[in-house]
Amino acid sequence: MSYGTLPSRLLNAVDQTPNPRAQMFRRVPAGGQGQGLWEAIPSAEMLRRVAGLSTALVELGVKSGDRVGLFAPNCPEWHIADFAITGAGAVTVPVYFKESPERMAYILNHAEARVVFAAGVTQAKHLLNCRAQFPGVEHIIVANAGPDLPDECLRYDALIAAAGGTDIASYRLRASNILPGQLSSIIYTSGTTGVPKGVMLTHTNFCSNAIDACAGLKISTSSDIALSFLPLAHVYGRLLDYAFLFRGLSIAYVESMDAVAQALLEVCPSVLAAVPRFFEKIYARLMEEGLKNKGFRRAVFQWSMGVANRAAPWRSAGRHAGPLLRLQWALADKLVYSKVRAGTGGNLRIVLSGGAPLSKALGEFFWTIGIPIYQGYGLTETSPVVSSNLQSNRIGSVGRPIAHVEVKIAADGEVIVKGPCVMQGYYKNPEATREVLTEDGWLSTGDIGYLDSGGYLYITDRKKDLIKTAAGKFVAPQPMENALKTSPLILNAAVVGDRRKFIVALIVPNFANLAARAPELAVFFRTVSEMCADDRVHKLIEEEVVRLTAHLAQYETIKRFALVPEDFTPENGALTYTMKLKRRVVEEKYRDVIEQLYADVAEPRPMIRE
Repeated sequence: MSYGTLPSRLLNAVDQTPNPRAQMFRRVPAGGQGQGLWEAIPSAEMLRRVAGLSTALVELGVKSGDRVGLFAPNCPEWHIADFAITGAGAVTVPVYFKESPERMAYILNHAEARVVFAAGVTQAKHLLNCRAQFPGVEHIIVANAGPDLPDECLRYDALIAAAGGTDIASYRLRASNILPGQLSSIIYTSGTTGVPKGVMLTHTNFCSNAIDACAGLKISTSSDIALSFLPLAHVYGRLLDYAFLFRGLSIAYVESMDAVAQALLEVCPSVLAAVPRFFEKIYARLMEEGLKNKGFRRAVFQWSMGVANRAAPWRSAGRHAGPLLRLQWALADKLVYSKVRAGTGGNLRIVLSGGAPLSKALGEFFWTIGIPIYQGYGLTETSPVVSSNLQSNRIGSVGRPIAHVEVKIAADGEVIVKGPCVMQGYYKNPEATREVLTEDGWLSTGDIGYLDSGGYLYITDRKKDLIKTAAGKFVAPQPMENALKTSPLILNAAVVGDRRKFIVALIVPNFANLAARAPELAVFFRTVSEMCADDRVHKLIEEEVVRLTAHLAQYETIKRFALVPEDFTPENGALTYTMKLKRRVVEEKYRDVIEQLYADVAEPRPMIRE
């Protein structure tokens, strides 16, 4: 089966379902003050810009198979650049818009990118500040960069200004020569060693997933709007936006998470995709606001939360509900639930969750109050969707495998996957490719799970050490731990944060070296426990943590840490005999300490019923 290519799918959408507001963006007034207005780019104009930029890339010498970096937040130009690159037969290499300079340089150098496209003043400055680190880049194209742009940069607006029918015709011709099996993108994702691995995805990988994963989407091209705020440098948000664009849906871009709440009220989207952390924040804010009430209003809020808990089996799983419960729900809906929905714009009817596990209780709560969340599962190496609840929902699971994708459970419980969405392999890394991909196309996911009798997939554990935060960001702990251990004041470290809001660490101080500094601290430590509890020692270690992790991206940084008085050793079970950290043993042993690090930011969660 041929799924086509990214450019051909875009052209089909423009031709068959033209949309006067294909791309929507918020125009911020001069000076950044004021509410701003949402403006729209019709699909025909989007194609003109895509074709114009694609022509410019070809004229700059970009050839089929060349790699082009894409460094931008969520904005219309992200997709315009992506389709321009792939329409030239080249390969898009996205870089996360808040990426660290070191990681950015590694990605661009490893991919041997010839051109980089950037959008926004912040991104332009960030890119140019580390320009010397990627000498192989020949050209930098910048959109929305303001007046102060170095002469070495090319302005996007100037490149597309005169684009017209000839450029569109040339784009169509080039697109017709691109093969579905051709490489379309290399997405760099952190490995357990911390060195990013380039996942090679073809046009078939993306197009098959956009079609098969979203086959159950019931949308109207004339009225539905999708909100795009998941970083497009990551595969999840990017794939879903492809699915929306290919169906002629309007996409409203939000550049930062801070602007999502306002965008929900202004755009009133009917479709969105998010990570569990997004829903956790909505729930926490709801509980915070509800419990601020006094007297009767507070009592009504608490009563409605109790109704939601009792109604969950009915509303989320279709079980029987008596007339009294139905009446109570209707009243609670009028008094409370409808106001929650209004806070999300009031129109949400297709909400997709992925990137990290969504708690069953949270999923049930949102279904109960009228916000249906469909959870799915996947990874970058599968473009990404493997399974989805979109067509038949079972809360707690990650759904059934999508069409044309096979899922099996290996003898050790690992989930393995085969299908048209599975990557070609890791760029320039055949050894890593062979570790996860068999010759007959089965991919080892690194996740542990099971399939129930109905064919629904459940993910129960992670086989890899790679940490995945609640926001869906991957963090490699080992390089951070190794960096910390270079300090003369730190003996050992364990980084923690899987499914958590931020990264923390358990640190074993170097007691001998700290004792030697005791005189300058004007203190005498009688025990190591006393040393770990001392604020002055904590301050010294904090300075070391900041110094040794300053190069990391914001989501990787250690926000808090605890000092523990006992080293990790094979004798106490914290290390293997080859001196590898047993993470689960350490986390279990120090469970109370870890919970305390997150205690004051703990958020309320829905009641879990027996």
